[in-house]
Amino acid sequence: MKFYKMHGIGNDYIYFDCMNGEMKDPEKLAVRLSDRHFGIGGDGVILLCKSDKADFKMRMFNADGSEGKMCGNGIRCVGKLARDLGYVTGEECTAETLSGIKKLKFNADEVRVDMGAAILNGKKIPSAIDGERVVNFPLEVGGETYGVTLVSMGNPHCVVFKDPDGLEIENIGKQFENHSVFPDRVNTEFVKVLARNKLKMRVWERGSGETFACGTGACAVAVAAVLNGYCDKNAEITVKLPGGDLKIVYTDETVFMTGPATLVFTGDVEI
Repeated sequence: MKFYKMHGIGNDYIYFDCMNGEMKDPEKLAVRLSDRHFGIGGDGVILLCKSDKADFKMRMFNADGSEGKMCGNGIRCVGKLARDLGYVTGEECTAETLSGIKKLKFNADEVRVDMGAAILNGKKIPSAIDGERVVNFPLEVGGETYGVTLVSMGNPHCVVFKDPDGLEIENIGKQFENHSVFPDRVNTEFVKVLARNKLKMRVWERGSGETFACGTGACAVAVAAVLNGYCDKNAEITVKLPGGDLKIVYTDETVFMTGPATLVFTGDVEI
């Protein structure tokens, strides 16, 4: 089968065109192909599929084989792939995901995604923490107390305003991911405020570990920064990740994310 290796600022996935047929055992395939030594290498596998609700459907599987509801960098790339393959035309399209229908708009080398409204209710993240908003909540992890802000962008995020430089993220990231307060595990972002509306972050993604970038994570970080008074609503917020920058705008109705989508190479793999 032909595959497409693509990345959104370093958040890389292996893409398959499944518009004309279903992929068998994508969970097992994601584990095998994501291995960077014995496979193709990537943060997971993303499938471009038919949809009766939108122009196409995105299914994404993490490197451990678990299926994710949403991937911000992945949806930009799968949108570009759908357009490049001729499944969508024009400057806008819609994508079905497990977290709802997302609207994409193409502009030169960048793709803007309407990510939908941020979910702030503690129980709906989901988490065991109650409240309409969970902002700077004291959470003990690994013997240390962190102020956490919870945001869901279709998948759960725990945002910590702590300088990520020099952080042993593999150790602490696993502890956050598997904390008992998060029934579905959680993605964790460690954030430094560089200036007004300018942030720097590292991310530990559930099921994949540290990645170069996370689109939903960048959205969650921007929302959390507004809630904590570091950034402004309705303004462009630059989020700097190890793989590059994303531009986020948080409004009362939705969150917009803009960033590049890059095809690295194509190939054939026996599955």
